[in-house]
Amino acid sequence: MMSHKLKDHLEKIKDEVSKTDMLDESQKADSVKRIEEWVIEDKAFGTLKNELTEMSIFFEKLFAELGIE
Repeated sequence: MMSHKLKDHLEKIKDEVSKTDMLDESQKADSVKRIEEWVIEDKAFGTLKNELTEMSIFFEKLFAELGIE
């Protein structure tokens, strides 16, 4: 089961994705879709993090701001 802290991080990430100008609308939609799938499937966060950081440098910066390594 996913921890409360991880769920909070994922919600913050989704919020930041929707606000950023660093991603186009397609990247935003794809990112949110992936995050929601991971929440439903309760998969390892490290795998999701890797997928998102491969998509855009935005995610590396966001994870650093959130203190996620």
